[in-house]
Parts: sequence; structure tokens; C-alpha cells
Amino acid sequence: MLNIVATPIGNLDDLSIRQAKTLAASDIILAEDTRSAQTLLDAIKKRFDLPVVCSTVWSYYKEKEFQKLPEIIDLLKDEKNISLISEAGTPLVSDPGYLLVKSCVQRNLPIMVIPGPSAITTALVYSGFNPQQHMFFGFFPKKESQIMQLIERLKQIKTIFPDMVFVFYESPLRIKETLRCISTLRFNVDVVICREMTKKFEEIIRGPIEELIDREYKGEITVVFK
Repeated sequence: MLNIVATPIGNLDDLSIRQAKTLAASDIILAEDTRSAQTLLDAIKKRFDLPVVCSTVWSYYKEKEFQKLPEIIDLLKDEKNISLISEAGTPLVSDPGYLLVKSCVQRNLPIMVIPGPSAITTALVYSGFNPQQHMFFGFFPKKESQIMQLIERLKQIKTIFPDMVFVFYESPLRIKETLRCISTLRFNVDVVICREMTKKFEEIIRGPIEELIDREYKGEITVVFK
């Protein structure tokens, strides 16, 4: 069985009993970041009275997905209990795992999704915008040609769906330049920046985009705008 396990996006108190039980009972945990995985396993030991906590953690990041796929598929065929986690949040959403899930579906190998926190939905609720129509597009592109292409598509989408809300991830090193790109959109842009959500220094920043560009940012950032 392949378990796709969502994990806390920052605050380990958000760890669910179902997530803990699934990871504790795993033969192997595939982790985007093995250090984060060990922190999570330590939290399980402290918070839950479980008889076994998995100690076999494999590094499983984007560059290793294709390389490790045959071995993992063979283990799943042998009925090993394998869990996939990302560094934080729900796997596959801007994180490794798509190739593995697709391969399991093609081979009729069983999959179980253990739901949990998501930076996307958390930021949408924090924004105060109507989330009925929203679109997530991962990380903002880096190449100028791709940025220009995306900006034009956003303009077109807004013309067809004027209430559409957009969500994306960004690094603190690039957020200012990204905000400058967004400010070139023809429609009046309202922006909310959600920083370090669920963590000690969580910050939800609202205001005119010109003011947001001038601020300094640290940590993990999710941007919502409409």
C-alpha cells in the first residue's frame, strides 16, 4: 500500500492521530527532506502512545523520483507498506510524488490518501477573499519569458472570470520582484502575503501592493491576490 500522508505546514501540534498511526506503521517512509522527517517521527514518539515508529526513511526528492521508481514499485508489489511525505503539507502539490502515484494508478496498486494541512487552503481563508473560484499555480516562474506569458494568461483569466483568486508560493529572495510583476496587471490588484503560517512568527500582511514591495520578508511565503 502506498500512503500519501499530509503533514503539518509548520506547527507540529497539527499532527493528526491518523497521520501518526500511518507513519508509525510504515515499512518505509519516502521523505523529501529526511531531517524534517526525523523531526516528525520524534514528534510522533512524544505525542502518541504507539508501539512502533518507522525507522527506515529514504530520501525522495524531485531529482531522485525517476531513479527510485522501479525499486519502490517492486516493494509495493511485494505488499510493503510505504508512506510518502513532503517537507511540509500535502505531497505532490509543488512537491515530489506525481510519477509514483501515476505509476501506481497505471498498475492498479492500492493508494491511500491521509489528508491534512495545506498552505493553499490556509492562505485562502486568511486572505479574506471569496475562495469559491481560485487557481493555484505553484511557484512563480523565474524566466522573464515565462513571467510575461503568465501575466498575459492571468489577464485573460480575469477577463473571463472576474472573481478568480490566485494563489502561489514564492521565496523571500524573489518576492519583491514578483510583486513588481503582479503590479503590472491591468486590473486593480488586492494582495495578501501569508508568511510562516502556523509557526511562531506567523504573519499575514495586507495593504497596497506598492507598500508590500517595500517590505522585507523572511521564511516560507504564500501569496494570494485577486
